[in-house]
Amino acid sequence: MKRALRFSPLLLALALAACGNPPSGDTPADAAYPGRPITIVVTFPPGGGTDLLARRLGASLQEQFGQPVVVENRPGASGNIGARIVAEAPPDGYTLLMVNSSFAINPGVYRNLGFAPKRDFAAVINVAFVPSVFVVPAASPLRTLDDARNAARRDHPLAFASCGNGTPQHLAGEMLARASGAVLQHVPYKGCGPALTGVASGQVGMGVVTASSAAPLIAAGKLRALAVTSPQRSPLLPTVPTVAEQGVAGYALDQWHGLLAPAATPPAVIAKLNATATRVMQRADVQKALREQGFTPATSTPRGFQDMINADIDRYTALTAAIGLRAD
Repeated sequence: MKRALRFSPLLLALALAACGNPPSGDTPADAAYPGRPITIVVTFPPGGGTDLLARRLGASLQEQFGQPVVVENRPGASGNIGARIVAEAPPDGYTLLMVNSSFAINPGVYRNLGFAPKRDFAAVINVAFVPSVFVVPAASPLRTLDDARNAARRDHPLAFASCGNGTPQHLAGEMLARASGAVLQHVPYKGCGPALTGVASGQVGMGVVTASSAAPLIAAGKLRALAVTSPQRSPLLPTVPTVAEQGVAGYALDQWHGLLAPAATPPAVIAKLNATATRVMQRADVQKALREQGFTPATSTPRGFQDMINADIDRYTALTAAIGLRAD
């Protein structure tokens, strides 16, 4: 006669618990990510550099993931409207935010963002940099950055155009003034395109604009480039020296672009997004296309990108306070 097997109630409870809980590591939802379409919110209108990057990256992520990746433009308030939408989205990896350096500038410019930049987002990856460039009209007597600095005196300030109040280009001019003693008068335009027109036509004596937008006019002989703002020379303008090379030690402002997710997005989802975007950004065809548009492709760890964002928020908040820049 066979004896019935008997289990201790404690052992039976432990066995059932083990069957009901997945092993440590990815949860099933994380392992299956993505299982539906992803939306990348862009905080600027279609056609700009940030939008072009989002669409290039989104198309490649769609190929990698086998799921639709939709780019949604939500411009307004220097990017704060789109950022607020993503900050309030479910932290599941299906709503992402493509931003540039304006994201780090806005905390010092706007009192009421509606979100906390350091707390409400998780960095995914930095994908590209683009420098800005100091330019003057082709007929200008200013041929070097030293000429511009010497011409910008207290009794005769030198006006400089930028892509708008609180943009990286605006701060690039203010940084030059503070670091070198040049007396500059800011003239904000509604975008880099109008600023370029203002400088090329001679309405403004100097401008600071993105290198990618200025390069065609420089090549056509309508503008003269004096200096790029990045730490190293730009591959797009290899003969143009940096500001630091021309005696302004420590000067560097490279506009970055990257992806963020809502805070509390599972680390496994962040890691999968980072690894996939890294593979995309290392592809030769992607790098070639971005370089032709004036970008320097990049990759980063989530932690490295988060540290860079936080450091820039602190740096730009101090600068905007020093120059008294407020938008509300």
